[in-house]
Amino acid sequence: MDLPGPLRSAADLGRATISDWLEDRAPRLGAALAFYAILSLAPFLVIAVGIVGIVYGDSAVGEVEAQFTALVGADAGRAIAEIASRSGGPTGGWIASAIGLATLLFGASGVFGELQDAMNTIWEVKPRPDRGWLGVLRDRFFSFTMVLGTGFLLLVSLVLSAALAALGTWAQSVLPGSEALWGVVHAVFSFGLVALLFALIYQVVPDAEIAWRDAFVGGAVTAVLFVAGKLAIGLYLGQSTVASAYGAAGTLLVLLVWIYYSAQILFLGAEFTQVYANRRGAGIAPARGAVPTGETTRAEARPRGPRPKGAPAHPHGIRQGSTP
Repeated sequence: MDLPGPLRSAADLGRATISDWLEDRAPRLGAALAFYAILSLAPFLVIAVGIVGIVYGDSAVGEVEAQFTALVGADAGRAIAEIASRSGGPTGGWIASAIGLATLLFGASGVFGELQDAMNTIWEVKPRPDRGWLGVLRDRFFSFTMVLGTGFLLLVSLVLSAALAALGTWAQSVLPGSEALWGVVHAVFSFGLVALLFALIYQVVPDAEIAWRDAFVGGAVTAVLFVAGKLAIGLYLGQSTVASAYGAAGTLLVLLVWIYYSAQILFLGAEFTQVYANRRGAGIAPARGAVPTGETTRAEARPRGPRPKGAPAHPHGIRQGSTP
């Protein structure tokens, strides 16, 4: 039976997305990202709690727990709160504090570097091998700014959620019976925030250029997958014995499982965004300082090792700056 046009088009996009997801070995990419995320989690939470503490003071850990619980579910949220409460920030004099802060930033940035590499694999781009030390430093600086930016985004989300809750309380006092309406408003706000976060990831993280419209479409689809996946992952963790079977390591394992399956959702959304942009949108092009995967640059084509006796010093025997 032939499907109607829109359904056939959606089915084609879905098949291409799954095919690319399997071809890029997304499960392996997710395992690597989960490992780096676990290593980066403690220093990242120290930075996030410090940023949130600018506004919320001593209750910062509780606010971070509430925000992450709403995002990732109760089990993973409690695990994150436990890690945050046990992690300490830099102590000592200002020199020790500066060194400690730099160490925290370096540790927390590892997951963003791995995320960028995975997104480059999915979108079939790679940094130029001949970019030099400046390119490496630029990538590390980008990871640092992603850590701080994520912390401030968390703070903005907390402030907006608090403002929305206060507005809902006021509206209920003026208009009794509006609880259901404000529940819908809060759900729409949360969904929009998650979709915006994914769109920003697709726009900023890879070494590629994509139109904002295509990034927002991909972010919205990924947000739908994420909301459905969060319920499924929460159900799995609630019914499984992962936490209890491994004793003290159970908390860490719960987080590892959650991050791994969430990474699969993120990568599936990234594959869809890539397929959609190339088939229906403005396409995806390598950013400045990047090339498509499979393209050979001069640095890669240059012969390695000692030059055979009698071989020309330059490719094809042509010296740079000369004419044949």
